[in-house]
Amino acid sequence: MSAFPSFRDFYPFYLNEHRDRRCRLMHFIGSSLVLLIVVYALVSGKLVWLWLAPVAGYGFAWIGHFVFEKNRPATFSHPLYSLMGDWVMYWHVLRGKVKI
Repeated sequence: MSAFPSFRDFYPFYLNEHRDRRCRLMHFIGSSLVLLIVVYALVSGKLVWLWLAPVAGYGFAWIGHFVFEKNRPATFSHPLYSLMGDWVMYWHVLRGKVKI
């Protein structure tokens, strides 16, 4: 993360890596599934379902990058900031600040 001294510095780069609305949509679907899986696992007590959360989240996001953006996900070079960026962008989509 040496190129980005803070998340605030990283986030514009993150958004630039998600210019295609279809990629952002794939991220949104994946993040929504993560939330649903976690809630289901906790409410039902079936914690074995939690292994699906990263599969759903990263699976949809990576498809968005490889199929639509044609770029390498930031997860590989900036894993923590990328995860943070996913949830900030998710919140921004919900609030209408980022369009999908």
